[in-house]
Amino acid sequence: MPSPEQVELSERHEASPRLAAEAWESLFRAQVAVMRRLAQDDIWGEVSMREYDVLFQLSRSTDRALRLRELNEHILLSQPSLSRLVERLEARGFVIRARVPDDARGVSVRLTEAGARVQREVGRRHVRTIARYVGGALGEDELQVLLGLCDRLVAAQPDIPDPVQVSPQEQS
Repeated sequence: MPSPEQVELSERHEASPRLAAEAWESLFRAQVAVMRRLAQDDIWGEVSMREYDVLFQLSRSTDRALRLRELNEHILLSQPSLSRLVERLEARGFVIRARVPDDARGVSVRLTEAGARVQREVGRRHVRTIARYVGGALGEDELQVLLGLCDRLVAAQPDIPDPVQVSPQEQS
């Protein structure tokens, strides 16, 4: 079987709906199983798992800052929920919010030194835990294949058209 990197984009064929749904459900169940264990672990310290995710995303960005709408693209929260979470992080000194110059409605979120310190401390524990839960179930080769498949799945989304919406009148 070729690795994900060996399959060119042009070689991809549309999978059967049933197989695609089964693969998605399997991926989702695996994610839920690991996330439940992570949520129960005592690794988060002074932040929640969701707060850590925001700090992590900011730590990976240029200048440790993102516009709020860009941050929202990486976080599985609604815009209002993310705004409230960022407000709480700001009150604790982990991030700073600022207006974006030349954009009256734009808000930038920047990681502070205190936020970066917390992200690094929690991040070290988080990586060790992920290594135990994920690395304890899959070998190096399997992890490489999983990484490649997940990266391809994410990268392909912008090129896959949304389904055509059919009105109820057209269905009959």
